[in-house]
Amino acid sequence: MTVTKMSWRPQYRSSKFRNVYGKVANREHCFDGIPITKNVHDNHFCAVNARFLAIVTESSGGGSFLVIPLEQTGRIEPNYPKVCGHQGNVLDIKWNPFIDNIIASCSEDTSVRIWEIPEGGLKRSMTEALLELHGHSRRVGLVEWHPTTNNILFSAGYDYKVLIWNLDVGEPVKMIDCHSDVILCMSFNTDGSLLATTCKDKKLRVIEPRSGRVLQEASCKNHRVNRVVFLGNMKRLLTTGVSRWNTRQIALWDQEDLSMPLIEEEIDGLSGLLFPFYDADTHMLYLAGKGDGNIRYYEISTEKPYLSYLMEFRSPAPQKGLGVMPKHGLDVSACEVFRFYKLVTLKGLIEPISMIVPRRSDSYQEDIYPMTPGTEPALTPDEWLGGINRDPVLMSLKEGYKKSSKMVFKAPIKEKKSVVVNGIDLLENVPPRTENELLRMFFRQQDEIRRLKEELAQKDIRIRQLQLELKNLRNSPKNC
Repeated sequence: MTVTKMSWRPQYRSSKFRNVYGKVANREHCFDGIPITKNVHDNHFCAVNARFLAIVTESSGGGSFLVIPLEQTGRIEPNYPKVCGHQGNVLDIKWNPFIDNIIASCSEDTSVRIWEIPEGGLKRSMTEALLELHGHSRRVGLVEWHPTTNNILFSAGYDYKVLIWNLDVGEPVKMIDCHSDVILCMSFNTDGSLLATTCKDKKLRVIEPRSGRVLQEASCKNHRVNRVVFLGNMKRLLTTGVSRWNTRQIALWDQEDLSMPLIEEEIDGLSGLLFPFYDADTHMLYLAGKGDGNIRYYEISTEKPYLSYLMEFRSPAPQKGLGVMPKHGLDVSACEVFRFYKLVTLKGLIEPISMIVPRRSDSYQEDIYPMTPGTEPALTPDEWLGGINRDPVLMSLKEGYKKSSKMVFKAPIKEKKSVVVNGIDLLENVPPRTENELLRMFFRQQDEIRRLKEELAQKDIRIRQLQLELKNLRNSPKNC
């Protein structure tokens, strides 16, 4: 009979990410002199891809954002050109995952706009968008691109609606109308067949986006949810929020049963929002607090204890928001597995923070860089709207990312007309609730009157031309 002796030593988990550390870029590799927006809306106000960094800025008379090529580090001139077509503050910006010079923005002026950034960045300020999307009756707080389908964009407004836009036609094709208050966050699963939302009504929802059907719903009384993120293909959701004792908290959920969280864990007693970021390739979760300078990171597993604390990156400078570099923009030779772009409002500074796995070897580390979603869409808008789901098209990071996207965005030619989704005209006159909304409505009507006057003048000229042509035809001698 064999007797197994219990060891008194604590059991440590073996993990290749146990020693991941955060490395702040040198000052010359930061972006300095940026008038970062002072808006208190709980968003990141920053979007990054492998070519450009976009930051929402403080501006008078409408909203604007900067777009800076990544190699253009250092001090940014005060008169640097901006994207400034919105008539209200810009609340969210997101790069198209498949076309790296197309960016979506949404604003307090109730519109969503699509912009095409020229090669090499802006040489002069841009006021004309490729597409202006009007469908919300209140300000628009969130935009999200579909993760596997080209030209499908989701927008969430303060009218409590989520609109799904097909940019091939420039119109909303679906409306999700199941929320009873402001939508705080949207997150997709890997193939984009499910949408998770958190809402001010204290509910967490898992929605089938094409039908708008709520598959699962949790009323979070003890855990007031703020943000949600799908954990890859694990069939798990992670939310950040506030406990009944007003401490910051995270909760892990089974996406097919939201009746009770699998675990709830208190983080600290600070008051700022916790932003969650999940890396499906390394199964690492990052938690960054708004208003403090810390980023905690964990490893997620499918078995108990589910969540294993790794370490914490500490910094005295508080962050307003964080942009995240897509995987194909990382430096694989330095074993970089994640990169944040931290907004430090007080210094007008954008600070890159690289999360690095310490390795002695200079060779490519295949175990930390599996095949990852690339820059090719898996579906067309018509295929996805027709009910097809497909996993992302994967790419290897082994050769370093050099491939430029061959895709080009073609803006549809649109006529101004009513926007009808699910039998409801989204642009029907909604009475303004505030003075700002009244002013925005006034300016929008002024623009519409100006456009109609120009159209009328052009048609008058055309009528006169046709009358002259008709007169000439009548006066011309008839050929025998």
